[in-house]
Amino acid sequence: MIPYEFEYKQAGSVDEAVSLLSEHGYDAKLLAGGHSLIPAMKLRLSAPKVLIDVSGVSGLADISESDGQLHIGALTTHRRVEISDLVKQHCGVLAETAGRIGDPQVRNKGTIGGSIAHADPAADYPALVLALNATIHLTGPSGSRSIAADDFFQDFFATALNDDEVITHVSFPVLEGGAGAAYAKFANPASRYAVVGVAAKVTVQGGVCTEARVAITGAASHAFRATNVEEALTDNTLDEDTIKAALDGKFNEADLMSDLSGSAAYRAHLCAVMGKRALLQAAERAG
Repeated sequence: MIPYEFEYKQAGSVDEAVSLLSEHGYDAKLLAGGHSLIPAMKLRLSAPKVLIDVSGVSGLADISESDGQLHIGALTTHRRVEISDLVKQHCGVLAETAGRIGDPQVRNKGTIGGSIAHADPAADYPALVLALNATIHLTGPSGSRSIAADDFFQDFFATALNDDEVITHVSFPVLEGGAGAAYAKFANPASRYAVVGVAAKVTVQGGVCTEARVAITGAASHAFRATNVEEALTDNTLDEDTIKAALDGKFNEADLMSDLSGSAAYRAHLCAVMGKRALLQAAERAG
């Protein structure tokens, strides 16, 4: 498993990375942790002519909180997300999820920005990004812009990120009183990627669900929100029977994928099973 020949460049800043991307266009790829891109290159599923290493760019691995938002730099490793006291305090489900990605080697090198930009259909973060209503912040030749999670993931390994843009950080709304979130996944035993993973966030007031966001990964060409489930949960109590009824029959096999990990029918079943687990835990955490 040897990749095609490529040219290697190091960027010292976000602006330099953007400039190199603009210069080389579609032939260039950014390299951060490399745990998604390098295996694809070794299998010759990806063959960029230029690799632009951004791992040394300062300021892209910071975690901070301000104005009700938790900001996580694109170069923050899964391990740092997992152990961050700030993440645990303001959005604990992110720390939990990061701790279940791959193995220790992957968690110590892979980055949140790299995972989101790569948009593997079975990656864990995309479901959390959608369920938690995150915002992805980018920098390109025309300056900075922000994309809502709902507009970011588009298809197999395809996002709203342009070829000449760099993700700088991701912002997650802080989980406040009355809100709870959880993530449940059925993992491939070898890769730990999600055969199906479900992220859920609910807000409960007076014993009634006032808002629900439910996102699925691993089941289709890209992570997506189960809006029909969300509608069925809103304005209802979140007991086990209500949650089960909200999930039953909501996942159409025709919209899901089949592969060596499971058929579309199996994935439809897992969506309901993992969805129930995530929603029950989210409801419990919402208090």
